[in-house]
Amino acid sequence: MAAVREPGVATVVAARDGDQRALDDLVSGYLPLVYNIVGHALGGHEDTDDVVQETMLRAVHGLSSLRDPAGFRSWLVVIAMNQIRLRHRERQRVPVTGEIVEDIADPGADFVDLTIMRLQLSGQRREVVAATRWLSADERELLSLWWLEAAGRLTRTEVANALELTPQHTAVRVQRVKAQLDAARIVVRTLERTPRCPGLADVVADWDGDPSALWRKRIARHSRDCARCERAGHDLASVEGLIARLPLVPLPAALGFDPSALAGTHVTFSQAPVDPVTSGKLSLLLKGSLVKPIAAAAAAVVSGIVSPRKRDSRAGFAGRIRRHESSGAIASVRGNSVHANTAKRTGHSHGPGPVPAWEDQTIPT
Repeated sequence: MAAVREPGVATVVAARDGDQRALDDLVSGYLPLVYNIVGHALGGHEDTDDVVQETMLRAVHGLSSLRDPAGFRSWLVVIAMNQIRLRHRERQRVPVTGEIVEDIADPGADFVDLTIMRLQLSGQRREVVAATRWLSADERELLSLWWLEAAGRLTRTEVANALELTPQHTAVRVQRVKAQLDAARIVVRTLERTPRCPGLADVVADWDGDPSALWRKRIARHSRDCARCERAGHDLASVEGLIARLPLVPLPAALGFDPSALAGTHVTFSQAPVDPVTSGKLSLLLKGSLVKPIAAAAAAVVSGIVSPRKRDSRAGFAGRIRRHESSGAIASVRGNSVHANTAKRTGHSHGPGPVPAWEDQTIPT
């Protein structure tokens, strides 16, 4: 499978300056990266598509605030991680009224199954991907970035920036997650062995079948202590070696578009001045013919249904978009932008040397 080629600095500059074709190329070129980050972090949760769309919307509307085009990828990854964390917080804040509905991944969008199927993985590569189900939400968040670093898609500096950590602290966190991932690999092997160990059957007698960090610890402990199961930990290959040459997981049909099929199209919502989001192929990506209706309504809002003079004049598009229950219309709520500064947020600095390019940008929240 051919590697995805990301747009260069010239494309970023042209898109920032209003070139529609460059903007289309920029979005289509980076959409697979964002999809893989969000997919790994959320584990195929039904919110995955929404988070991907919201990330790309905010990046497009914040593009004019990008001061260093060479830092576009770092900036985009930070936006994606902010949206992932926001989604985690929103799910935790949802008030519980009536019957509790368990928050689980959409079976039809399980990112582990999609990865194994679309990349045709087998052997230890399949085991590594299956093992990610056993990580906690925080562990998957870090894994989503480190996985792409190991595959050569991100740099350690970009991973550290997105995590708001120093490279040294990032290295410590990565080692911990790798250890948990190896433990999960042993769990996968232990559970797949047939016939099943009688002692393991006793351990998992009360297990509901859903992978979790708690049951990972219990099953891994049994595997270490059991003479029959401890062989599951033998001959584990280095995880870096297993994923080093893996391509990105291809986009699902709902998130992708074929540029050749849309050549020559030009779509606008009103007679207002042309907005990069609402013309050309990108408009079809965000309209809903290829993705969710929320993105279409957001595009309509910023294209002129809401007067351009009423938009927030500050850099970046940080308005929260929410669905109107009765009519399906979208309301734009005044938002704000934050200046990304790791030293202020985390209480530490990057030490001597130049400030990473992404820190000098306005990050749409």
